[in-house]
Amino acid sequence: MNDDLLIKPVQNRQDRRSFIDLPWYLYKDDPQWIPPLIIDMDNTLNPNKNALLRLGPSAFFLAIRNNQVVGRIGTGMDLRLNKEKNKELGYITLFESVDDYQVAHTLLAKATKWLREQQAEIVTGPQSPSNGDDYRGLLIEGFDSPPVLLNSYNPPYYADFLERFGFKKQFDRYAYYYDLSDGPSDRLSRGVALAQKRYRFSVRKIDMKNLDQERIVIKNVIDQSMPDWPDMIPPSEDELIAEVEKLKQIAVPELVLFIESQEGECLGFSVALPDYNQVLKYLNGRLLPFGFLKYLWYKKKITGIRLFALFVTPHGRRRGVSAALYYYTMINARRLGFTHGEGSTIHEFNARMNIDAQKAGGKLYKTYRVYHMEL
Repeated sequence: MNDDLLIKPVQNRQDRRSFIDLPWYLYKDDPQWIPPLIIDMDNTLNPNKNALLRLGPSAFFLAIRNNQVVGRIGTGMDLRLNKEKNKELGYITLFESVDDYQVAHTLLAKATKWLREQQAEIVTGPQSPSNGDDYRGLLIEGFDSPPVLLNSYNPPYYADFLERFGFKKQFDRYAYYYDLSDGPSDRLSRGVALAQKRYRFSVRKIDMKNLDQERIVIKNVIDQSMPDWPDMIPPSEDELIAEVEKLKQIAVPELVLFIESQEGECLGFSVALPDYNQVLKYLNGRLLPFGFLKYLWYKKKITGIRLFALFVTPHGRRRGVSAALYYYTMINARRLGFTHGEGSTIHEFNARMNIDAQKAGGKLYKTYRVYHMEL
């Protein structure tokens, strides 16, 4: 072990800022990297703002060499998830390192040692630091374009670092690209028209003035439809309230859609958002003093969207509900002036959803990998 390499727990505001600032040092010459908002990252490290950190023990560590932060990692346990899965799972998150395996090894060793002390038996990751869709999985294919909103970005060598340490692939998650310039395909249009005629469902946008009721609908659909994924369970009320609060700030109602039966039963919903990463790249992590003005200016120039949640209840399956959510999202996005979109991320073992994504015209263009390792 290098004598000048120090692993330090994040304990105070200065440590948190060092943790947050590291990517600006690592990616300063990478044109594909998108700087996150500093305030968002600060909230992510704050248990009062991040529901996941209240669900179990957590810790964050810095790697420091010659007074320079050269790596970071977060780790923790989601005790609610563990109770549901009847497993002692730990996770790693927000891993970053210079291109030096010694740094990565030391950080990973510290995180796994900490997890063993918490009685964890398996570690998975990288997982989302907020139990959302941010920073989940390592990018392993698709380095030639910037990430869209909330998706991971990292150097190719991270995968080698994790695998050298002993992590193995658990599963991949896929991102699909959609060209919206010509609108949905004729095949998709005809299929959705036939499905609506046969099953008589309707489509509506989210009611932003009645979000408490919409949240109940969303939770009911998720509870019915979420598969038995190894790393996720339906969100708690606390987590869903936090997500809806975020949605309230950035949602475009025409891109958050619900499908309802004639009887008023919600059969599925989808959430797409403008790709605010196209704005964030100009802000350098700050809204003040002039970042907010830049935000307002560049927000009007966003050309892409990300469809990042689509759920269909068992009653809505095989009735064209998923296809209709893709179709109307595309129609609305194109009408609003968006030229392309991404549907992501879909677990590789979610065969039905991958088929639906491809039938809607998606081209697989990015892959994210989640790893695991026995402790």
